[in-house]
Formats: sequence, structure tokens, C-alpha cells
Amino acid sequence: MKKYIIITTFIAAIVGCKRKTADHAQKRDNDVSTYAISNLATDTVKQNGTILSIHLNGKIQAAEDKLVNIFPMISGITESIKIQQGDHVGKDQVLATLQSAEIAGFNKDAVISQANLNNTRREMEISEDLYKSGLSSLKEVEQLRGEYQKAMAENKQSLAVLKMNRSGQKQTYEIRTPLSGFVIGKNISTGTQVRSDNTQSLFTIADLSKVNVVFNIYESDISSVHQGDSVRITTLSYPDKIFEGKIEKIYNQIDQESTVIKAKAVINNPGFILKPGMFANVEVISHQSNILPYINANNIIFDKNHNYVLVKESSDKVRIQQVELGKRVEDRVYILSGLKAGERIIASRQVYLYQALKR
Repeated sequence: MKKYIIITTFIAAIVGCKRKTADHAQKRDNDVSTYAISNLATDTVKQNGTILSIHLNGKIQAAEDKLVNIFPMISGITESIKIQQGDHVGKDQVLATLQSAEIAGFNKDAVISQANLNNTRREMEISEDLYKSGLSSLKEVEQLRGEYQKAMAENKQSLAVLKMNRSGQKQTYEIRTPLSGFVIGKNISTGTQVRSDNTQSLFTIADLSKVNVVFNIYESDISSVHQGDSVRITTLSYPDKIFEGKIEKIYNQIDQESTVIKAKAVINNPGFILKPGMFANVEVISHQSNILPYINANNIIFDKNHNYVLVKESSDKVRIQQVELGKRVEDRVYILSGLKAGERIIASRQVYLYQALKR
């Protein structure tokens, strides 16, 4: 039920003190002009998409598409290690060398296939000359041409195997990196015997120009976080530095024990100062699709487990309006029901006016 107050009623409510003398009455009349409704501050109810700020915990990881695990192509014994963990390496740089009998076999195969190619080419050319002179049949020529084609294929294969295994000296296998980045994993030392069927990588190389931050979203916040939302992170190492990025993926499985769902954001990493393994404080800036009106939190009156505002309907009429509150972001409170964008509300001494209207 709407309750209204005209300016003369508000005058009496604001001063609200019983007078025993004419002097007191005169003083109250002087105070009235100061607190007239028309002079009270007002605020306009605004409206836009809800912006939520959710604070979560996460961990820095190397970006999956900028990371490579390097396994041995052959078996052998580590001869030398050229780098250490944490080093920056360039594309195609030698990381380590192995002594391997397999390399000797690859070199031998390449030499044999090249010699076979030379011999079959020579025999084919002789056969073609004899055929032109009428001293050889077409069948013999075609047979030698087939052997030459086969020899070329075998030679090409042996050279490809040799190139793939990056041999330096005749029995040395060179382990190289296919991309530039930092050595974030190293599981090899001088004298280590390695096998081509190892399940553990020898080196892990990561380009850290961009990193991932993987964080947990609590079940209560799942509906408020979306792919593409902006994130801001800080770390213990750099508490005053803010890194920005966007959520790239939200995983679709909830951990049954902790009731969280994991999400991954991509973060620019200038100067490579963010390191895999660092813990991060993650702030998700979520833009909600629903459009809600909002007001300043200071304009809300809380009374008996309910929230109210004072709506100014004209220069001398004010009504009490109960409101249902949504999310709060800093000093903004979004209104689920009770107010519309464009309405004017009292923004000063509203508690005193509210008490007067209740009578």
C-alpha cells in the first residue's frame, strides 16, 4: 500500500522534537527550509547488463599448444647434455647427443642404397643403348627400369631415416628441439641409457609468451562463468602486477569430492615472468545476459529482514518501495524486482524520511 507524505508532513517529521517554548518552535521552522523534500538529493535508477566479479584460485601452466615433449627416436647412451632446465633454446637447437649403434646402421643403409641406386641406373642406361642398337629386348629394358625405380625409393627412404634421426658423426644421435622456448622438463643426464620405447620424455620445451591459468569454479558460481569472460590474475611473486586474459575452455565434469569444475584461461606473459607451477588469484569478470536496474548500495534501507527504497513521485510526494536485491558489485546493487530504470529515489537522509513515512 502506497503511503504519501506532503512537504508539510515531512517538515514536522524531520525536526521531530517536541517544543516547550516559542523559541524552539521558531528554530524548528528555520530548520524546515534546509531539509525540504525538493532540496534532498535524489538518484536515478540505471540499467545495463549485470557485471559480476568472482574471485577464485588457480595455477599457472604452460599452454598446451605451445608445449612439446621430446622422446628418443632410437636407443643409446647419453654422450653429452647441451642445456639445463630453465634455459631458453632456439628452434632446431641440439639439446643432447647419444652414442648409438643404430645410427651406424642407418648410415650403412644409406651408403648401400646409394651404391645400389648408382648400379641399377648404370645397368638401365646400358640396356637402353643396347635396345636402340637391336641387341636387347624391350622386356629387359623395362625390367631394369623397374629395378631402378625400386632403388630410388629405397635410397630416398634411407636418407629420410638418416635425416629424421639427426646424426652428427657416424654413431652420434642428436636430440633437437622443434620449437623455441624454455626447458621446463629434463629427465636425462650424461651416461643415461635410453630406449626408443621410453614412456617418459627426455625434455619438455614450452613457449611461455602465453600461458594458461587453470582454476576451480565452485558449484554455486558455475552459472555465472562463461567461455570468453575476461579474467585478471595476480600472483604472490608479483602482487602489484595484473595480468589479463580470457576464458578459453570450461570443462564439463564436476569433481565429486570438491564439487568444483575446472576452467582454463589464456594469459599474455610479457617478459616471461609467469612460470608454470605458480599459484594465482583469479578474478573473473562475468557479463550477464540479463539486463537489470541498479542503484547505489547506500540508498537502500534495511528494516526487519526486508530492503526498501524511497521513490520520489513528485516534488512533494514520496513512497516506500520494497525491493528484492540481486548481486552486488562494489557500490552497485542490482535490483531483481521493485524498481524500474528511470525512477527517482531519495539519496540523502532517507532513513529519517522512512521512519516518518512508517507512522
